[in-house]
Amino acid sequence: VKKILTSTLLLTLLGWGTSADAQLSSADGVAEIQYDIVFNQETALEREIHVEMSFDVLDDDAVALSLPSWTPGSYELDDYAQNVHNVWARQDGAEIHWDKADFDTWRVYPTMRGRVTIGFDYSADALDTAASWSQPDFAFFNGTNVFLYPEGGDLNFESKVVFHTEDDWQIATGLTPDRTVGEYTVRDYHELVDMPTFVGRFDLDSLQIGRRWYRLATYPQGTMVGQAREVIWDQIVAMMPPMEKVFSDVPWDDYTTLMVFNSGFGGGSALEHSNSHLGIYSPAFLLSPTLASITAHEIFHAWNVKRLRPADLWPYDYARRMPTELLWISEGITDYYADLALVRGEIVPPESFYGLTQGKIDNVNSTVPVALEDASLSAWVGPRDGTSSIYYPKGSLAGLMLDILIRDASDNEASLDDVMKMVYQYAYLRDRGFTEIEWWAAVREASGGRSFEDFRAAYVDGREAYPWNDILPLAGLRLRTETQRVPRIGISTSGSDEGVEVVTVVPGGAGNTAGVQAGDILISVAGIDVSSNSFGEVFRQRFSSEQAGASYDLMVVRNGAPITLSAELEFAELTSSQIEEDLRAGEKAHRILEGLLTGSTGR
Repeated sequence: VKKILTSTLLLTLLGWGTSADAQLSSADGVAEIQYDIVFNQETALEREIHVEMSFDVLDDDAVALSLPSWTPGSYELDDYAQNVHNVWARQDGAEIHWDKADFDTWRVYPTMRGRVTIGFDYSADALDTAASWSQPDFAFFNGTNVFLYPEGGDLNFESKVVFHTEDDWQIATGLTPDRTVGEYTVRDYHELVDMPTFVGRFDLDSLQIGRRWYRLATYPQGTMVGQAREVIWDQIVAMMPPMEKVFSDVPWDDYTTLMVFNSGFGGGSALEHSNSHLGIYSPAFLLSPTLASITAHEIFHAWNVKRLRPADLWPYDYARRMPTELLWISEGITDYYADLALVRGEIVPPESFYGLTQGKIDNVNSTVPVALEDASLSAWVGPRDGTSSIYYPKGSLAGLMLDILIRDASDNEASLDDVMKMVYQYAYLRDRGFTEIEWWAAVREASGGRSFEDFRAAYVDGREAYPWNDILPLAGLRLRTETQRVPRIGISTSGSDEGVEVVTVVPGGAGNTAGVQAGDILISVAGIDVSSNSFGEVFRQRFSSEQAGASYDLMVVRNGAPITLSAELEFAELTSSQIEEDLRAGEKAHRILEGLLTGSTGR
């Protein structure tokens, strides 16, 4: 039975709260840290969030406070200090001196022991999952954007966060609330900056799945309602059990999904956090299977990368790049498990899983060869050769291959799930990151001692093509390839005020030989109106059985005058592949496929 509750009732039922009078642990040189966040109708007009940090100092030594340069999960330097302005510092009601130690560090000079406050305004105008963005009735922000930390010590200090907003506005965050509305206590800085927050007017409801509570906050109000909201809730309910089964652990009490829909945002993007994620989408994503896929990806990240994390990323250092060769595990294998969650949760049929996998194969095949480890390391610089995000699909496919090979070696008694669980238990549960050696040791153990050194050398450290014709049959699948002969004109077009405009002409192509020029307005091809939505299909049907060299007319308008050009028919061969089940596969292969699709092992 699905029970949807308002956020106010949810907090009451959960009984969240800690004593507001509890002593907070201190950072180096400072104690009793509190952050005050102000977002109301007044600050919304300026598209700003007002931030204050208060703390006790034990002497009059200068205190250096820094702002992060990046947000974990978004592997790029964003230098959030560029959005800070109107800085001030006070002690005992009087202004005190401050200056900059570097581009993202402020020094405050207390005049005595006691309470010090530094404040600033932060521009909230960037519609990005690692940034802060506001509207007249709403804002979201990331903690990395606004929460300063004291330099010179570790980040394991407790703090308190107090929100100041309109009485009829809501707050949605993964932070743990105190008994006083709008106040939260945080155990360390890593937790503090890992909690994106909504403030303002938005739709919010909650649902219990198993023994955990899940919240869904969406902006603008009224955007994700009715069927769209029911569908995403049903999908979240369905995807959680197969993801939980992988680790046999749900390491959070509650989980918050934050979604912003904006018609000016092209596509969809989301960023993971330890008990929440923030997504920004075009409204076209409503009721789209892609939205469920992204949601599954981000929720699985709460295990894989937020907790099960390469040692290169443990603990987070917010002042510098943190490259790792293992990002293909953190991102690519997460993407693999997002696909599995959809099929294992019966959100999509197996054929959709095969289609998603085929799409990734096509993506990788159309990209210049690159080693997974190299692509992982390069994430921070965004290569311009088309490989900047290839560790997602290629890493996902590596996960599929490992899953099949482990199941094959163990007679389906073990799987990649066992690898994930093993590494999770002896790395994350021991409060540390995992190494590459530990990863491959777990793979070897799950497969009964089989060496994967050749696999790693060829497909992870190397750039060899993935051997699908050898791998897929082990799981009762096959790659069916078809080649089609398709007529080609050799031009590209785009809609304009005048009609269908020729943008480029392929040198040596049929259009080029006929005399077509960039800038021509294409009217018809062999008498077929090119403005018709069915033009491409009609053109292919008419000429697919013709011989190369057959002539046809191209009508264009050039400089306002109609011109008829004579072209000769040319063809291109297009090869397409499709993953399908092999009904002739053996009993073992069928068991492996069943295990993949259901998350099971055994005979």
